[in-house]
Amino acid sequence: MSGLFISFEGIDGAGKSTHIESLAQALEATGRIVVRTREPGGTPLAERLRQILLNEPMDAMSEALIAFAARRNHVEHIIRPALQRHEVVLSDRFTDATFAYQGGGGGLDEDFLSILEQWVHLPLQPDITFWFDVSPEVAAERLKGARLPDKFESQPQEYFAKVRAAYAARMASDASRFVPIDAHQSPQGVWEQVQTALAKRGLLAA
Repeated sequence: MSGLFISFEGIDGAGKSTHIESLAQALEATGRIVVRTREPGGTPLAERLRQILLNEPMDAMSEALIAFAARRNHVEHIIRPALQRHEVVLSDRFTDATFAYQGGGGGLDEDFLSILEQWVHLPLQPDITFWFDVSPEVAAERLKGARLPDKFESQPQEYFAKVRAAYAARMASDASRFVPIDAHQSPQGVWEQVQTALAKRGLLAA
């Protein structure tokens, strides 16, 4: 039984976080040990960097450098050790988010982000990435009154349209890793898509 790394991606308001716990419980029911984590974050240092990244004004390059610094700590102290123990890692976001937010939303050069990706964690990538795709309009409606928004959640819909397009481009470049999820559906409909994708891979019962 080998380790398994699954990431969950999507714009704010896509509803991905709702299904991480459901998947964790389903995998635990099969006997797997599951590590739940998130980015930015996952370690004490990365969580402190998360607060800076989500709340302090800065340019896109500074955001990317902080995100990758947090990611390096996260990979070395949480993700890689768990995979070496043959556990399952479920991460709410990983590097695709930086390409989407700082690249697509912030206009940062993709080649620069690819260099950082190479230095920080390649060849490690998620085995499966669920991309919860939803329109910026629907996502914004879901976020209304949910909580005090951070600086990214406060961005206009035009920003999230760019982020969404960057996710689509990222998926096109690595289609075998990505599983697109129609996040416009009901929570049950979304969960059924996740279950079906994993059942096809023999990771959950159909």
